[in-house]
Amino acid sequence: MAIDPLVYEYVANEENYPENAVIIEEGSNAYWVYVVLEGQVKVKKRTPNGMVTVNTLKEGAIFGEIAFFQEGEVTRTASVIADGPVQVGILDTERLITDWQMLSPQLKGLIMSLIKRLQEATKRTIAMVVEST
Repeated sequence: MAIDPLVYEYVANEENYPENAVIIEEGSNAYWVYVVLEGQVKVKKRTPNGMVTVNTLKEGAIFGEIAFFQEGEVTRTASVIADGPVQVGILDTERLITDWQMLSPQLKGLIMSLIKRLQEATKRTIAMVVEST
């Protein structure tokens, strides 16, 4: 997936990570939203049976966004680990907040509904993986 030029306009900083580097640690405080610029990352979740890979994200994929849309002190719900060398862009949080505040309540509601569906799908996937092991 190519990086959408609109998304790239939000990139405030770029960081490089070696293979297996932890970019986001599950349970840590949430501050940033990221986009994969080069390479790929694995999204992993702790389960009673150990770490489970939920998804592999490639160039152009955004991660860390769920925490952005939750209010108050938020912790990460999954870990994101470099799957080989990876370059990520850190999105401009202030610009995201400004643009979010300009959206209509209806559009905000739609986006929040989509995020809740993503969270529920992730929970169901984890439950199925735990049951099968």
